[in-house]
Amino acid sequence: MGMSYRQLTEGERNQIYALKQAKVSHRVIGFILGRDISTIGREIRRNRGRRGYRPRQANLKAQERRQTPRSIKMTPEVITYIEVKLCQEYSPEQISCTMRGGIGVRVSHERIYQHIWQDKKHGGDLYLKLRIAGGKKRRKRYGKKDWRGKIPNRVDIDQRPAIVENKTRVGDWEADLVSGIHHRGFLVTLVERKSKYTLIGHVKQKTADDVTTEIMRLLAPHKELVKTITYDNGREFSTHELVNERLDCQSYFAKPYHSWERGLNENTNGLARQYFPKGADLRVVSSEELAFVMERLNHRPRKTLAFKTPHDIFVKNYSTPSCRLHLVVESATYEPFAKVFECD
Repeated sequence: MGMSYRQLTEGERNQIYALKQAKVSHRVIGFILGRDISTIGREIRRNRGRRGYRPRQANLKAQERRQTPRSIKMTPEVITYIEVKLCQEYSPEQISCTMRGGIGVRVSHERIYQHIWQDKKHGGDLYLKLRIAGGKKRRKRYGKKDWRGKIPNRVDIDQRPAIVENKTRVGDWEADLVSGIHHRGFLVTLVERKSKYTLIGHVKQKTADDVTTEIMRLLAPHKELVKTITYDNGREFSTHELVNERLDCQSYFAKPYHSWERGLNENTNGLARQYFPKGADLRVVSSEELAFVMERLNHRPRKTLAFKTPHDIFVKNYSTPSCRLHLVVESATYEPFAKVFECD
């Protein structure tokens, strides 16, 4: 209602009771009292008794609630419940969400983790009950910076030139790694921000050397149109400086867990999943299959490009016609693979 919040008074509760007895709706009651409809609904729901809503009983319940500390302490009962559930292989989040139904109270999963690490500090072994790597301490996603392994000379995306964000030139790429089932085989995906032009490579192992080699192989024919590359924070991109040196470009890294900062790359990965669905074993992907998928993605009209194709936009930015020769192979069709992927 545009006013700061204040507790309901005993007089207002008497009015709510009288209006409710007259079968007035919550919306009208709220209008009469100058309260939001949600306030009226919450008051009746929380403070009613077995015989329904009574003003005196509602006022007593509200006073008792204000006198009860809001923070739930780690009582012996709470600690016992947590430790029993840890032995049953519950995660701290699962424990937190089931606790109210189990013992009538609830503490946050953050507080449960704090209890586990305090126990470890004092020589306890509760951390061994965690399912992740025998108790490997999880990473916080806020406050302290955490980059999934240190990346030498990492340059944050905030320092990336504004022209990259504006998508006014061809030459700014986004890079990612797509995993196969059980991390068996990987696809290196690269997409140019303005033209949406896509390159897809294949590596069997998720190592920095293999991924870097594949990135340079994919981009080397297009060196003229490589100005920046924006990565996520995986350690497989830790040798980005070698790519910079060989291709004469600059590298930048999105913030941890901010996948939307590389939204085009994420969207392109989703398009590639049409051909390489989750659950696929990517160890057996052939170069012909990759060529077929790139041909389909790069020659498909895009609404964001006024229904031009990524290939149309990309190829026009080469300085000389001779530089375009290596793109001619993409014009070939791969009919055998259309059947494999069940594409139109």
